[in-house]
Amino acid sequence: MSRSIAFRVDATISFCHLTIASFLAIVAAAVLLSASANSAMAEEVAQPDVIAEEKTAEAEPNPSSHEQSRPPLSDREAALIKMLSGATLEGSFTNTSPDRDPTKLSQEKYTLGDVTKVNDRFWLIPARIQYGEHDVTLPITVPIEWAGDTPVIVVDNIALPRFGAVSARVMFFADHYAGYWKHGANGGHLFGTIRREEQTDSGESQAE
Repeated sequence: MSRSIAFRVDATISFCHLTIASFLAIVAAAVLLSASANSAMAEEVAQPDVIAEEKTAEAEPNPSSHEQSRPPLSDREAALIKMLSGATLEGSFTNTSPDRDPTKLSQEKYTLGDVTKVNDRFWLIPARIQYGEHDVTLPITVPIEWAGDTPVIVVDNIALPRFGAVSARVMFFADHYAGYWKHGANGGHLFGTIRREEQTDSGESQAE
């Protein structure tokens, strides 16, 4: 009887030791897993900055490749950009319709932004258009043809917001512009001068 009790006590003690050892092993494993998880979370927290930097680097265009993607410019095209970019075209227009006085001059003004070549035929000309009660700023894409070294805007029924369909032939030469416009039943001549900011500053300096 005493031997049986002793055996049971030893078995119980052994089982307790085994249970405690298993518990300690589980706790140790949990600690290791927790440490690993914390380490992984720390890496994930640090990663977004790296990922963001990589994405930013990917999103930023390469200036050299952007320049290479632009259409090449001939000498006359470069001269056109220099003449019109940032320039102010100021002059007059007439209306030669049958019921109008063709000798009456009306004032007009075009303030241009940076002129850029879109492709071999089309050009983007941002312009603030002012005449009469109209004052509208539009990014206008127009075809430009060439008469030798002279650029000519050629548009047929181009739709302009708040203006409707417009047709025109306008040439630029030696800081002057001239041509013909047509809007519905109306049409007439237009002409004026092309001035740039440096020309105005130079004129004011000479006057002083």
